[in-house]
Amino acid sequence: MKLLSRIVLVTPSLADANNGNWQTARRWARMLGQAYRVRLATEWTGRGDDDGDDLLIALHARRSAASIARWKARRPDAPVVVVLTGTDLYRDIEHDREAQAALARADRLVVLNALGTNSLPVALRAKVDVVLQSTTTRRPLVKSDRRLRTVTVGHLRDEKSPQTLFDAARLLADRTDLHFDHIGAALDPAIGARALALTTECPRYRWLGGRTHTETRARIQRAHALVHPSRIEGGAHVVIEALRSGTAVVASRIDGNVGLLGDDYAGYFPVGDAHALAAALVRLRDDPAMLPFLQRQCAARSDAFAPAREAATLHALIALAIGATNSRARP
Repeated sequence: MKLLSRIVLVTPSLADANNGNWQTARRWARMLGQAYRVRLATEWTGRGDDDGDDLLIALHARRSAASIARWKARRPDAPVVVVLTGTDLYRDIEHDREAQAALARADRLVVLNALGTNSLPVALRAKVDVVLQSTTTRRPLVKSDRRLRTVTVGHLRDEKSPQTLFDAARLLADRTDLHFDHIGAALDPAIGARALALTTECPRYRWLGGRTHTETRARIQRAHALVHPSRIEGGAHVVIEALRSGTAVVASRIDGNVGLLGDDYAGYFPVGDAHALAAALVRLRDDPAMLPFLQRQCAARSDAFAPAREAATLHALIALAIGATNSRARP
């Protein structure tokens, strides 16, 4: 096999999507660009510019399945790394044949939280790497003690369980000291309509729509807590941004969150349970020890998501992928 020089990173989401997959793709392209020529694409066709690629990294097993199949059909000895999203791990690989085929074709599989491997068939676990995503640190801010401001970040779709947030906001509508900011475009128009209606019903709930990554990070930094109610999550970058900004996290207890925050984290609530979320926020506001306690737990986890650590893990897994394919290619 010739010396690796060019990597194509296939992602269904590019800059216009403004989501976690795009942030991952952009960051990995930058990190790997220190050693390789890296380009981003929404698919791999095997034609034109694709002809010079040496290694494929595919984000999303199901949505990139056609690119993975073409790659292995045309160059069976060239390495493929498949990065599993939340919908891959916790939904699609159970029943979608294309997603299952993508896993089988991969030389290495990547999960983005420490518990992700548990959702894969035992036969595939030997080729799995855990890559914890990263972000830069931000200085924790001094925040007002007159109110508790939360922020929820995620495009409005069922997987993010926005209804849990809506219901909790209604339950807490009489608490003038609890404020809710909600960032995300309405990928599901019906959910967007409910969010818009809630802004009138609950004056301290604000749906801010889609915002730039820069503004979103600033709002996470200024909030007392990030509320993350997802029911499916592979390893949410917004949780990592909160950890690295001195902002507490209140999250659904699902593997994608526990695999980032740790089993002993005190800020969980059962997925879909608006009453439990409301109770957690009331305690965060009314118990003076609770917010500092969560902040300390988050600070203790922060170093696991340092950019240098992610970059080192990423380069090591590329070396493993190359080694695995070289071993197979030898007579």
